[in-house]
Amino acid sequence: MSDTVRLTFDGAVAVVSLNRPERHNAFNDEMDARFFDVLAELHERPDVRAVVWRGEGKSFSSGRDTAELGVRAKGESDLEFIAAGHAKTKLLFTMPVPIIAALKGWALGGSFERALLCDLRIAAEDVRMGLPETGHGVIPDSGGMARLFQMAGHGVATELALTGRIIGAEEAHRHGIVSKVVPLDALDEEALALAHEIAKRAPLAVRMARSIISSLATAEVERSMHEEMLGQTIVFGSEDYAEGKAARAEGREPKFRGR
Repeated sequence: MSDTVRLTFDGAVAVVSLNRPERHNAFNDEMDARFFDVLAELHERPDVRAVVWRGEGKSFSSGRDTAELGVRAKGESDLEFIAAGHAKTKLLFTMPVPIIAALKGWALGGSFERALLCDLRIAAEDVRMGLPETGHGVIPDSGGMARLFQMAGHGVATELALTGRIIGAEEAHRHGIVSKVVPLDALDEEALALAHEIAKRAPLAVRMARSIISSLATAEVERSMHEEMLGQTIVFGSEDYAEGKAARAEGREPKFRGR
């Protein structure tokens, strides 16, 4: 079993810890598979009433490991690759209990998007969040743009998606992206305390409240993800995407041409 994602329990609270600290918990294929295996396991655990998602080391997660950007299984099309990723990501929507993301250091790209799909986010004072995808010739494709639109409005979502600008904890708090900002050394304690506060409440009532909130928001995010899948499939076949990959490999700025 891979140790890239660790699952522990503190009473009725499950703690999911990303464990590639030397890479700022960037997701490679091994970590991705393990993460979603853990989520699937938690779907079947009636003794769990809340989940804390955190990262070992200095960061929550810096997103996709750039060493594996564009990697595909043999014979897998771009559309199939993205659809498979979306099917796994939707485990965050169907989780029967709330998920609290404890953000610190870097929280970027697809990992930031997945955190946005969780129920709650607590940020350490040092957190730096962003969607850098367009700088690599691709688009955010895990529902994060829609969720940012819902939380912070059109202007903020557009700016972050188009410019890749990094935001800090206080700005994220002003926009409602995170519910609380705490000192770094208190992050895990605060996230666990919040999870236990939820876990001690009536589980059926918690589930029904989450279901109502989901009915207001999740359908639009899923519709957006379908559009992202189609858009990203087009982007993957573009010259700009190839140029972005080449620029990363050669350690230079990309020269995008819009085709």
